[in-house]
Formats: sequence, structure tokens, C-alpha cells
Amino acid sequence: MHDDIAQTVLSAEQIINRVSELGAQITADYDGKDLHLITILRGGLFFLTDLARAINLPLSLDCLAISSYSGGRPGAVRITKDLEDSVRERNVLIVEDIIDTGLTLAYIRRNLQVREPASCRICTLLDRPYRRIVDIEVDYVGFEVPDEFLVGYGLDLRGRYRNLPYIGTLKPEIHDR
Repeated sequence: MHDDIAQTVLSAEQIINRVSELGAQITADYDGKDLHLITILRGGLFFLTDLARAINLPLSLDCLAISSYSGGRPGAVRITKDLEDSVRERNVLIVEDIIDTGLTLAYIRRNLQVREPASCRICTLLDRPYRRIVDIEVDYVGFEVPDEFLVGYGLDLRGRYRNLPYIGTLKPEIHDR
């Protein structure tokens, strides 16, 4: 375990097993259809990559980059890197690392819906439904997690810890650095 980690919340093995289960479920649900996976940079890349390998279907990938912070505080959501490919008449699955309030995801979903996909569903590795401000349906959920600051498997603190193969909490003194 990394020296800065206080506690492991989800082990690498738990994550791998659940991603495999989600991949099998998505494969069954989209049988006979092409699938277009979209994630939000940068945190979602780790989950997207492993999930794509766990889905046994023809699929394509794309990424959005967004900014939802202004001056260090949550603010207006804006797209900073748009999709490369059209989603019109495609089966889109938004792949998220974590969903909290749902505000950012609701914005992204509305933005994609006006582009007329055949379908638009949501898959998240981590969910905190008790923090929702916006009512948003999540079709596939990996784990419900506690209301703690988490790092690893794409989640970061100031760009660090994304590469950890597990998800954990940081020691209190690390936040103060």
C-alpha cells in the first residue's frame, strides 16, 4: 500500500471482479448492437479501459473533457474537449468513475441527448446516491461508496494517485500539503 493511504476502500481484486461482472451484463444487454463508450477525462480513463476489455461486443470509444470548477470552487460546467465522433443514432454508454451530486452528469447527458443518439445510458464504477441534487437514472453501478475523499483507479488529489490499482482514503495530513 502507498505510504499516503490511510485505508483501502476497494481492493484491486474487488474492482477487477466487479468490472468483469459489469462487462458481462453490458454485453448481454447490448447483444447484437454496436456500442459507443464515452468517458470524461481524466479520471474515467482507467475504468473505461478495463470495462471496454470486459465487454464482448463491437464497440468504439470517445472522450469528453469538462471543467466544473471556477476559482477552486464548484461552478458552471463547460466542455473543454468535445467528442471526436458523432453519436447520432448510436447506442451510447457514458462511463463515469464516480457520481456524487449528479449535476455534471446531468449536463453531459442533456448535451448528448440533443445530438440524437439511439440510446444513452450511464455506467459508473462508484456511486453516492445519497448526495444527489439532480435526479438521474444510473443504469449500471459498480459500488456504492462512503462519503469520503477517495483516490486511486483514476481518482486523484491534485493529479496524483490516479495510478493506484485500488481505491483508498488518504491520511489526514496529506490533504494539508
